[in-house]
Amino acid sequence: MNQQATVAVEKGEARPKSRPLTGNEAIARGAWEAGVKVAAAYPGTPSTEIMETLGRYPAADLHAQWSTNEKTALDVAIGASFSGVRALASMKHVGLNVAADALMSFSYIGVNGGLVIAVCDDPGIHSSQNEQDSRIFAGFARVPVLEPADGQEALEYTRIAFDMSEEFDTPVMVRATTRLSHTRSTVTPGERIEVAPRPFTESPAKNVMIPAHARLRHPEVLKREDMLKEALSKSPLNRIDPGEGRVGVITAGMAYGYVRETLRNVPVLKLAASYPLAEDLVRDFAEGLDRIIVVEELEPVIENALLVMGLPAEGKAFFPRMGEFSPEVIRDGFARAGLIEARSGDRPYNVAPMPRPPVLCAGCPHTSCFMALRALDARVAGDIGCYTLSVVEPLKSMDTCVSMGSSIANAVGMAKAGTHTKPIIATIGDSTFLHSGIPPLIDAVYNNADITVFLLDNHITAMTGGQDHPATGKTLRGEDTARVDFEKLIRALGVEFVEVTDSYDMASMYRTLREAVDHKGVSVVISNRPCVLDPVKIKGPPMVVDQSKCVACQSCMNLGCPALTWSSEYFEGRHKVAIDPQACIGCTLCAQVCSSDSIVPAKA
Repeated sequence: MNQQATVAVEKGEARPKSRPLTGNEAIARGAWEAGVKVAAAYPGTPSTEIMETLGRYPAADLHAQWSTNEKTALDVAIGASFSGVRALASMKHVGLNVAADALMSFSYIGVNGGLVIAVCDDPGIHSSQNEQDSRIFAGFARVPVLEPADGQEALEYTRIAFDMSEEFDTPVMVRATTRLSHTRSTVTPGERIEVAPRPFTESPAKNVMIPAHARLRHPEVLKREDMLKEALSKSPLNRIDPGEGRVGVITAGMAYGYVRETLRNVPVLKLAASYPLAEDLVRDFAEGLDRIIVVEELEPVIENALLVMGLPAEGKAFFPRMGEFSPEVIRDGFARAGLIEARSGDRPYNVAPMPRPPVLCAGCPHTSCFMALRALDARVAGDIGCYTLSVVEPLKSMDTCVSMGSSIANAVGMAKAGTHTKPIIATIGDSTFLHSGIPPLIDAVYNNADITVFLLDNHITAMTGGQDHPATGKTLRGEDTARVDFEKLIRALGVEFVEVTDSYDMASMYRTLREAVDHKGVSVVISNRPCVLDPVKIKGPPMVVDQSKCVACQSCMNLGCPALTWSSEYFEGRHKVAIDPQACIGCTLCAQVCSSDSIVPAKA
């Protein structure tokens, strides 16, 4: 039970009501209970719901916002900390890469108001371009990282992280993973505490990181690390489950639940923080043990720290360094370690799911864009967004994709390499362009690169569930605000060829792209059509196929639209096409590519 709940019971008050919360909702609740005043994020799965949840708390309690990227979000939180209030920045693991520059310096500076960074890793790469371990970043930056194992701990650890931040003059990372972020568990919430703002610290030697000041702050960071090790060794957040034998298990985060589900009667040390390591506690636990098995997702952070301490740690010899853990993975690892018997025969529930190829949504405005790119036979540098699905059939028209905002600069490099005979086109979404696409476009103009930039404006941050951004004219709380005008902005950057086209007008789309490619220098085409799902689902009269006219050319199938399916009728041995009226939104793209004019709007 959390501290507030305990106090309430002791006073004879009604016990706070428990409720099911996801890990992200619990982190948001913990920040709200801790008295956070400013919170900022850029949406990214699996972290998105943290800020969405904070945006539903009263505006009188805190300011919550979407920022243009993760570094901006962290810098906003840092500014709030400078000003003496508690602040939170949330992001996914690759967002921490973007925010790293600010994090490294702010670790030296330390906090005024408590600052917590909620980072959600993605073991198994469910929705990311890589599988990095943010605990390594925490060690790199010399900031403590707390690892909750369930929703209740997510709430409590976040709340405690603010106290830790202020006590030890450090930003604190709370690390979640996809399974924790999106899984519901029973959580007993507490009440919000109001924390009085601290006065601004008038200390340039602490706040201004010029080399002379940084040289003075570095020793303080190392002293802080030693103090944190001592404090974490005594922290009641750690847990020791007693057991028998001379083999012990050390674990942290979500892996703890899998260990407890799999192994019985073995001593287990559950660490609240994987960095810095609670060395005294670990040594006490290890005393008398012949073997220590470390169970941790992704990299051997704890295992390596134990080996440096001279302890007989084992871990990644039995458990994988990649992929998401599960009870089955843990059980197999313990079997390899000789702690339990290996399973024999087929595993229960060994049923393969029906394959479902990833495709864009029915009526997605990106579909025609990549149809046109494929027709041009262009060399396409892609970016992060829904449109990354164009790398697979049937659209299959994207050649590269590195990270948020990389496409334009990648295209510049391709053009300057001088080895391509095809037109070079960079595709980038509206939110991604604002996140990190503007500087490389400036670079392209400045260096006179012969490329075309295809800005796919669907009026929302669609891939993460439909969040607003500076070009939607709405804030996180849905309030009206200034709206970025892409055409004016791009012209202001020095681009002379800027054309806006409707994604649902395929003839115009093809013509405009051809003209843009023929332009010498940087050209920009903006496809302008809202996402069909967010913020509201768009649906017009569905299309139907006149089976008497369909010649089974199957040209419409090249769209990859999930509303298109096979008919029971044939033409010259080939399947004709049908349209699912429930899935169709009436975008007319299929009718525009139909060679027999057999696709028409359904009669009312």
